[in-house]
Amino acid sequence: MTRHPGRLAVVLMNLGGPDTLDSVRPFLRNLFSDPAIISLPWPLRTFVAEMISRTRNQKARKVYQQIGGGSPLLSNTKDQSFQLCRLLHDQLPNQEIEVFIAMRYWHPLTAEVVGHVKPFQPTEIVLLPLYPHFSTTTTGSSFSEWHQQACQQGLTVPTREIRCYPQDPDFIEAHVDLLGPWIEKAALYGRPRILFSAHGLPQRVIDAGDPYESQIHQTAQAILKKYPLPLKVRCATK
Repeated sequence: MTRHPGRLAVVLMNLGGPDTLDSVRPFLRNLFSDPAIISLPWPLRTFVAEMISRTRNQKARKVYQQIGGGSPLLSNTKDQSFQLCRLLHDQLPNQEIEVFIAMRYWHPLTAEVVGHVKPFQPTEIVLLPLYPHFSTTTTGSSFSEWHQQACQQGLTVPTREIRCYPQDPDFIEAHVDLLGPWIEKAALYGRPRILFSAHGLPQRVIDAGDPYESQIHQTAQAILKKYPLPLKVRCATK
C-alpha cells in the first residue's frame, strides 16, 4: 500500500449506542456477544446474548425513549472529534490529519472504520479510547477488535495505543472545573459530600488483574487533592 508522508489517522474509540429505538436490541446483542463481556464459548455465548437482548429490550427502549429515542454518544463524540482535529492541525501544521470514530457495539463499527481509514493511506495510526480507565472489557476489547479487523482488511500501518489516562492533569482539571461551583454551594450548608459513581465489573474480572477499579480510585484521589476543604467522599460502582 502506498503511503503519503506525514499522514496521521487518530481513531476515537467508544462503546457506541443505539441511534433509534429499533436498534436497541441489536446493540444489546452485539454487546453481550463480545467474549470480553461474556466469557462463554461460541455458540453458547451467542445464545445467551440473544436471550439477554430479548429480555432487556423493552426496559432499555423505555430509557432511550426518555432521552429522545436514541443515544447521544455518537453526536457528542463527533463534537469531540471536530475539536480534536482543529487542535491537532494547529499543533502539527506539517502533517495531514484526519480523526475517525470507531464504536464497539453500534455504528460506526470498527470494521466500517478500518475500511475508511485504509484509503486515507496514513503513515501512522493512533488509537485513542474515550475510556479514561483501562479495562479488558472496554479498551482492551476495542483494541482487540481493531487489530483483528485491520489484519483482515490488510491495514498494516504503525499503530500506537493510548491505553489510559486516569491521572492526566487536563482530565483531572476538567473535573475540578465542573465540580468547583457545586462544592462551593454545598459548603454553605455544611461539609460537602461527593459521590463518585462508575460502572462496576464482576469480581472475577478484578481478581484476574483488571486495573479499572484501581484507576477509578486514582482519579477520585487526584481530584480530591485539588480541594482544600474537608470532604466526605464515597466511590460507588454499579
